[in-house]
Amino acid sequence: MQDEIPLDLTLQMGRPVSQGAGEVRGLVERAEYMLSISESQLEDVQLTDTDKSGFRRFIKRVPLGVVFVIAPWNYPYLTPINSVLPAIIAGNTVLLKPSPQTPVTAERLVDALIKAGLPKDVVQVTHLSVELARYVVRSPRVEFVSFTGSVKGGRVVGRTAAEGEGFKGVALELGGKDPAYVREDADLNYTVAELVDGAFFNSGQSCCAIERIYVHESLYDEFVKRFAEITQTYRLGDPTNPSTNLGPVVSLASAVRIRKQIDDAVAAGAKKLVPEELFPIARPGTTYVAPQVLVDVDHSMDVMKEESFGPIVGIMKVFSDEEALALMNDSPYGLTASIWTNAEKNPASEKAFLSLADGLETGTVFLNRCDYLDPALAWTGAKDSGRGVSLSKFGYHQLTRAKSVHMKIKTTK
Repeated sequence: MQDEIPLDLTLQMGRPVSQGAGEVRGLVERAEYMLSISESQLEDVQLTDTDKSGFRRFIKRVPLGVVFVIAPWNYPYLTPINSVLPAIIAGNTVLLKPSPQTPVTAERLVDALIKAGLPKDVVQVTHLSVELARYVVRSPRVEFVSFTGSVKGGRVVGRTAAEGEGFKGVALELGGKDPAYVREDADLNYTVAELVDGAFFNSGQSCCAIERIYVHESLYDEFVKRFAEITQTYRLGDPTNPSTNLGPVVSLASAVRIRKQIDDAVAAGAKKLVPEELFPIARPGTTYVAPQVLVDVDHSMDVMKEESFGPIVGIMKVFSDEEALALMNDSPYGLTASIWTNAEKNPASEKAFLSLADGLETGTVFLNRCDYLDPALAWTGAKDSGRGVSLSKFGYHQLTRAKSVHMKIKTTK
């Protein structure tokens, strides 16, 4: 199955076949970690150290019941495993709704779980229309809904859940406009290539892709030069060709929206650094969108404020940590943020990073890396990036309910 999945993904959503195996490896990494901590996170919490004589108290973690997981198309294995696996380990059953863009992925995931020993129908795949999905979200038999998708979709799910009977839990992993800040002591030999990859992997179609970059003025010119040079080497084309490292975006509507964001920025004064003739396949009316780097941008432009979800990035010059922090927080989103500085050689830079991390309004802060989910860390967002937590020990908390047991054993004097 591992050999089949990369081509499967390519045919369904356009990611280069050379990059599909990474999703399988990531799924395995997350699954193994969540399995490794399951016993410690689901066992009873004993209070023997503080129990009074004749009493016993403990807290159980009990399953919720039926969990409805609505999965996205951009990472259709990596994202649902965050909720599906801990849900079933905790004793829940799962209804899994894949995106209609990637319907086969859910079937393959459930098939793999059954082959691993999961009883049939503990996880059931549901291919549903929007209206039928709303029906399931409202259903009193569903105790928890986990949704990954757009802010608009998240609002609909939240409202629909509230309309149903009872008070079910809802986790919403929504959009991002993730920033990077390159401090004055950053190692450009390392940093530039990492940020190019963070911006353009999967054609930028990741909720935690790098979409805006702030560079200290002392490094700005050299950073921009190198960034544009690497971008121009990308191979945009047929995603089934193993040499391709940039594929089409998911739909014509997405391509139109991304091109409009670029055009609007240019009309407002931004400058494009990547000649379009380098990517002749990227024609209007197709889903192929050339990677683009924009400078002379500012926060009056949608390209620096609204989610792009495509292979474009804007780069701004800044003069201080304070200015960078203010700009990074100037967003309706707060999923991840990354800071690039030479903490290895400069202890003061690590201290500066930690200070910036405290001030950032975001779910995850990276030092010298980006666009990666560590399964031991809580995956969560701030502001319009959603609510709820997956992965880490906290991923089990939202998929179980605490049940307190208070025993008075000794009743005689």
